[in-house]
Amino acid sequence: MNIRVLYFATYKQKIGKSEEHFAFDTPLNVRQFKEFLRERYPHLALDFTSVLVSINKEFAFDEDWLPDGAEVAIFPPVSGGEEPFPTILELTEQVFDVDQVLQKLVRPTTGGSCVFVGFVRQITDGQPKRETNHLEYEAYEEMALEKMRQVADEMRQRWPLIEGVAIVQRLGHLDPGTPTILVACTAAHRNQGIFEAARYGIDRVKEIVPVWKKEVGARGEYWVEGDYVPKKGE
Repeated sequence: MNIRVLYFATYKQKIGKSEEHFAFDTPLNVRQFKEFLRERYPHLALDFTSVLVSINKEFAFDEDWLPDGAEVAIFPPVSGGEEPFPTILELTEQVFDVDQVLQKLVRPTTGGSCVFVGFVRQITDGQPKRETNHLEYEAYEEMALEKMRQVADEMRQRWPLIEGVAIVQRLGHLDPGTPTILVACTAAHRNQGIFEAARYGIDRVKEIVPVWKKEVGARGEYWVEGDYVPKKGE
């Protein structure tokens, strides 16, 4: 059995590589493969209590078996047919223009939009306050786009009167004050779920879309990891 393994964020940094290939004489499930990695890198003291695993771009769990030829990804928690309304899903290293995104969403029936835009925060309140020099974003890009599609589909299922949906995520080096993510939706009227759908969209992106950020500041650098663990079927 041969598999290709991709590492992201914390695990890529600790292991020192982004990809490996392995061959096994007998089949393994996810739990056994995690134990294999722990034994392969004992000096790294890898913590797999919160690790997320995907097999062929779908979330996988301890009891799931690794098929021959599988693409397996290791990362920390954290992203149909022709549609009558537009869906914009992008991962980009370029600065996005909010007006241009909205222009792509607006149709003759559109009467309102709701837009969430996140920014790189330079000062984070706390004791003590934390100052950020810049952020570095990376993604498991193919899976991230599939999960962004899932988020857009879920938004429409819950608020069927919304029209256009856009999810745009920046990658790479981002300085303070720079937009990092956009989630937007449109509808004929403001009371047709656009506020609720946009809030749901950004929250859901943070749960299941495999995008991570490394914060770099005067006190050092570290990967910012979430604590949400997707359920089977997500």
